[in-house]
Amino acid sequence: MLPLLALLIHTLDGTAVDALKQPPNTKAVVYIFTSTDCPISNRYAPELQRIERLFAPQGIAFRLIYPSRADSDVAIREHVKAFGYEGRVQPLRDRRFELVKHVGATITPEAAVLVNGAVVYRGRIDDRYVSLGVERPSPSTHDLADALTAILAGRPVAHATQPAVGCFIADLAR
Repeated sequence: MLPLLALLIHTLDGTAVDALKQPPNTKAVVYIFTSTDCPISNRYAPELQRIERLFAPQGIAFRLIYPSRADSDVAIREHVKAFGYEGRVQPLRDRRFELVKHVGATITPEAAVLVNGAVVYRGRIDDRYVSLGVERPSPSTHDLADALTAILAGRPVAHATQPAVGCFIADLAR
């Protein structure tokens, strides 16, 4: 099987973006799979913004991926604004679930980190959620931040996958 040369997803105005192409002067791209109505995704907005503020200046690009056929562009724009992502990260659509399938994402929220088009981390942001309805007062591990720290240090990511807790992407396909 030949490796993918391009994987096109779209901005809210319909412009195609190659998800496998790393922007110039970046060391990695973080895709955060989210949805407008997943309460766990929405609760992670402040933590994701904190991670973005910490790592974006070091050459990490962040993109929000909405893998849903049901969310309208208007609803996504309102979601981006309501949760403080406006101007910070690029919201993108994956209506055909091509990026979802490529990286193996199954949950919102879930992160996928790509370096030169290769997935080096996929999973939870941290371990705050043990399971649906079971939340720790604060996380004891910071999986996404740890993965980004390793990438910036030139080290392999210690745990390339971690199970995420949230809303199933398959439910968004309807």
